[in-house]
Amino acid sequence: MTVDWTLFLDSLWPIVLGGLTGTIPLALISFALGLAIALLMALMRLSANRVLSFVARFYISVIRGTPLLVQLFVIFYGMPSVGITINPWPSAIIALSLNVGGYAAEVIRAAILSVPKGQWEAGYTIGMSRTTALRRLILPQAARVAVPPLSNTFISLVKDTSLTSLVLVTELFRKAQEIAAFSQEFLLLYIEAALVYWVFCLVLSTGQIRLERKLDRYVAH
Repeated sequence: MTVDWTLFLDSLWPIVLGGLTGTIPLALISFALGLAIALLMALMRLSANRVLSFVARFYISVIRGTPLLVQLFVIFYGMPSVGITINPWPSAIIALSLNVGGYAAEVIRAAILSVPKGQWEAGYTIGMSRTTALRRLILPQAARVAVPPLSNTFISLVKDTSLTSLVLVTELFRKAQEIAAFSQEFLLLYIEAALVYWVFCLVLSTGQIRLERKLDRYVAH
């Protein structure tokens, strides 16, 4: 195989730009919304209210038991059949956020449960309510436990955004597809896209390590 380095270099910036303007913003927005959903679902799972706990368990089961691609297709291609049409970007954000929420909920629940019960008792001793103790004592300590798996979830999400090209979202992989379709150099462009994803993930992994070190001070010894 002869590598067309001119094409490789000429297409590098458009692909990177597709990642910076499409993939990364899409992942960040979806992850932030997904974390909010996950925290809510985790607290519902821990609730003594059986109805809330059942709703959370059902949601998590549905999300984890169905493929992300199917979820994307249901929202973008399926909903118009019942009169609900959602544009590509909102469709992608909804599907990705719901997916992250389902997977991250159990991570957050496990992280909360990993905090020693004595921390709750310490909060009550100094007059904190359950909500205040959760916010000021439990969640900061749980965050340290949750960071590695949640970081892995985010890195996986960055890669999963490539599926949104199938619902017409212009991001890193779709940009590579467009250039490949024009140049007919499919193998070269797909390898190039893979390399860009890899670099993005390396940068994110470095950020994960720094965040873990910063959160070390919240760990109870």
